Amino acid sequence: MIELLSPAGSPEAVRAAVQSGADAIYLGYGNFNARRNAANFDQAELQAAVEYCHVRGVKVYLTLNTLLSDQELTQASALVDQVSQMGVDALLVQDLGVARMVRQVAPDLPLHASTQMTIHSLDGVKAAADLGMTRVVLSRELSRDQIAFLCAHSPIEMECFVHGALCMCYSGQCFFSSVIGGRSGNRGMCAQPCRLNYGWGSVADTPLLSLKDMSLSQHLRELDQMGVACAKIEGRMKRPEYVAIVTRVYATALREGRNPTPGERKALEQAFSRQGFTDGYFRDKTGRKMFGIREKTPLPEKLFAAARADYGREHPKVPVTFYALIAARQPIQVGVRDDQEHTVTAEGPVPESARKLSLAREQVELQLSKTGGTPYRCVKVLAQVDKGLSLPLSVLNNLRRQVLDELSVKRSTPPPRSQGTYHPGVRYENRTEPPVFTISALQVEQISPRLLELNPGVIALPLEEIIAHPNKVDDMVASGVEMAVTLPRVFWDRELLEMELRLEQIRNLGVKTAYAGTLAGIQVAQRLGFQCRGDFGLGVYNAQTIKELKRLGLKSVTLSFEQRIARIRDLSKSMDCEIIAYGRLPLMITENCIIRNRYGQCGCQSVNQLIDRTGAHFPVIRTFGCRNELYNSKKLFLADKPNSYLNAGLWGARLLFTTENARECLQVLKRYRQEVNFTPNEFTRGLYYRDVE
Repeated sequence: MIELLSPAGSPEAVRAAVQSGADAIYLGYGNFNARRNAANFDQAELQAAVEYCHVRGVKVYLTLNTLLSDQELTQASALVDQVSQMGVDALLVQDLGVARMVRQVAPDLPLHASTQMTIHSLDGVKAAADLGMTRVVLSRELSRDQIAFLCAHSPIEMECFVHGALCMCYSGQCFFSSVIGGRSGNRGMCAQPCRLNYGWGSVADTPLLSLKDMSLSQHLRELDQMGVACAKIEGRMKRPEYVAIVTRVYATALREGRNPTPGERKALEQAFSRQGFTDGYFRDKTGRKMFGIREKTPLPEKLFAAARADYGREHPKVPVTFYALIAARQPIQVGVRDDQEHTVTAEGPVPESARKLSLAREQVELQLSKTGGTPYRCVKVLAQVDKGLSLPLSVLNNLRRQVLDELSVKRSTPPPRSQGTYHPGVRYENRTEPPVFTISALQVEQISPRLLELNPGVIALPLEEIIAHPNKVDDMVASGVEMAVTLPRVFWDRELLEMELRLEQIRNLGVKTAYAGTLAGIQVAQRLGFQCRGDFGLGVYNAQTIKELKRLGLKSVTLSFEQRIARIRDLSKSMDCEIIAYGRLPLMITENCIIRNRYGQCGCQSVNQLIDRTGAHFPVIRTFGCRNELYNSKKLFLADKPNSYLNAGLWGARLLFTTENARECLQVLKRYRQEVNFTPNEFTRGLYYRDVE
């Protein structure tokens, strides 16, 4: 049966999840997880949680799913060794450098690809499998047909979110919180700007980016039939009562093979909702109905009190079989065996001859079956009792307690695991020559003949734009500039055939390079014969990730723009690296088309700009698959600080053109070449000169 995975943001939430029927829990330890604001566990609490869960047959998954710096990787390696020896069942990771480190330190410890890896296609799943992952947590946006396809073809396990908060942006690709407020979702500190009000005109008065919580409670049997390995409940920031209520509803529905009752659905909504729930992504029905906010309502004290009372008592879950041998002139033998084939035996006193009433087999079976108040549920007692013997029942009670206590020790003993040492490797010296300027544009018209004459290092265009203007791309290829196709960061398997056909056309135009921002994109690019450069969506934050991407055959990587220039300068670069040095930074990529939500129909030809409470305007632009990309209101500008990035050991400095016309693009390139004096009216330094939480 499908595994039910519940959140545990505190020791009390661990009890709430386990006693309410969870098969596994996930929790955070230390500062290296995507919910750093949660009450994450200290060492003693984590040890106790692992033992508590394992005794009760519940697995423990640890979240290590943030981007880490090189210094943090060293700290995290000690944490990984520690939790592996504790017996944690798996780690959830986002950072390829973290995965590389874990393979060195704890090679036996299973790895799960976090939803922060933005995996939503078979190519992405296979890439994760090649990296040693045993499970993938799929993007929340996937529809039932795509989930079914992945389950049918995946070489590893599929995990799906079934209940809880939905992010507006694909997980792992959101930079809204970091760019606007300096708190990075990729570093576990998201400030949730998507829950604020925005507008299309002059007033920001509508929660245009706030999605309702997901609930797939009506689709559990379907997910199980598809072959989904794990159903995941979101909510490590939620109260233990919430964890208990949601877990109990889902566990009961799964166990009994049914949908939740109206009363159970009401309990889910009372526990937490944003004007109800949505299953829009699963049903492939996006739109305005998916949006909602958290309304101020009184806490359901009666419901929460009942939940506390329920998880406050032990619910025996682990099936055990008792054995007893009571024979004349021999010490009593009592044993127990659990569902994991652990066996414990204990020996008691020699029984006496009965003076009046003899001990009956039924009495022995009754006493041994009294496991109330323990994690164990007696399913059978096999007792052999000779006639004419006498024994105090307290002896049987003591032996029962003894073998169950020893069984708990066995069940909570960590499995033996290999230990290794983290080796960062040799340090690579920085390049001494200044970086080339590369161009990433959204439209062919932004690339003028005069810009081509300045011979940028690379010019990259979206695949749909290249297909729409083959003659102009021919001219660019003929100019001798390295032309590249920018692959979509999001493409589902049902879109893959069309995309591959277009990429073959593009390759035939003479475009030999592709920028890929996800693991799936790397797979597709290399399969079709393109040289692959890594785009910003890969989250390159440390030297180990660079090494891992080099091992995968990439020609260069784009470093994360969520780190300071000083750290980029100090980064050991085992292959060519570039940064985004100019332009509107991408903030979100969304499956739900907010442009269509605005007009009720497609409106991509119009200028669409969200406005926030401060009056800032954020362009919303169509991207591959009729998805939306939200860009920053201000342009990143570094041309007046050339020494900082020119001396950072970079191969490339990318100019990202979005809303600029051809004249502006030319002017920007000339300014970065220090040929003209130009400064945008409004600009930002991005995150290159300030710390990001």
